[in-house]
Amino acid sequence: MRVTNNMLVNNLVYNLNQNLKTLEKLQYQLATGKKFRVPSDDPIGASKSLKFNTDKSKLEQYERNVDDALSWMTDTEAALGEIVEVLKRAKELTVDAANGTKTTEDLHKIKEEIDQLKEHLVQIANTNYAGRHIFSGYKTDKPLITVDENTGNIVYNITLESTEVFEYNVGISERVKVNTLGGKVFGRPGEVYTGEVTQGEKPYLIEVFEELSNALSNNIPEDIQQALTNLDKSLEQVLAVRSEVGAKMNRLKLTEKKLGVQILNVKELLTYNEGVDVAEAFMNLNVAQNVYVSSLMTGARIIQPTLVEFLS
Repeated sequence: MRVTNNMLVNNLVYNLNQNLKTLEKLQYQLATGKKFRVPSDDPIGASKSLKFNTDKSKLEQYERNVDDALSWMTDTEAALGEIVEVLKRAKELTVDAANGTKTTEDLHKIKEEIDQLKEHLVQIANTNYAGRHIFSGYKTDKPLITVDENTGNIVYNITLESTEVFEYNVGISERVKVNTLGGKVFGRPGEVYTGEVTQGEKPYLIEVFEELSNALSNNIPEDIQQALTNLDKSLEQVLAVRSEVGAKMNRLKLTEKKLGVQILNVKELLTYNEGVDVAEAFMNLNVAQNVYVSSLMTGARIIQPTLVEFLS
């Protein structure tokens, strides 16, 4: 086989380009800390990276869902805590009024505070989180309770069904119910709290306060005693709902901790799959630089074209 000068030159240029390509790849790895930048560099590694990134995105979305659910339920728990304090204060006032030693003026003062507590209950019932009313089921744009400006009558502003409960996806096949229906808090106490209410209906808890206010205004001992019993039942119901919310919050905090560990593990796997060993890459870069320089020197010695060599 006859080897010409043109063949030598072409082979030299090709080999120099290959050495430069290797050098450039190693420089990229050191500059970015990544083993590959296109799938063709490492098809199996690129496939693994796609899976790890997908898993990481899912876990981060679950974590955001948990954060949102915890924020919602924190506001719910705070509202329920306020209701408990209102009921405890109302109970203290009712016990004081029921001892039979209060004058009409004293009962009137107690009535005024009971009326203020009732108004505060209305405000708590319409609590909102990030512009969404927390006790209104799916109808988050509407308050749970409304007050008629003309008559002062306090009624439910919406109709609620027991199915209007938000479920947040916080893991693979793991869902948690987030919101608390207003009927479970302001409705009539019972063994099963469905949370269903009808628009235009008076909330039971408001009704208890109104009956107590009327009993104090007219000094009716029997009704005051009955109001005390009603307050106790309502307090038990609110405490039951509050404990349910607290249990869900504890579960979400455990889920949040688990997701944090899972995200960290996936990030470590992703780094191991994509990350380059800096010491090894630096050593390979030095070797590639020496090879490239050597190829240039060798090429300069081999290819020394003369007129005779071009004519041969």
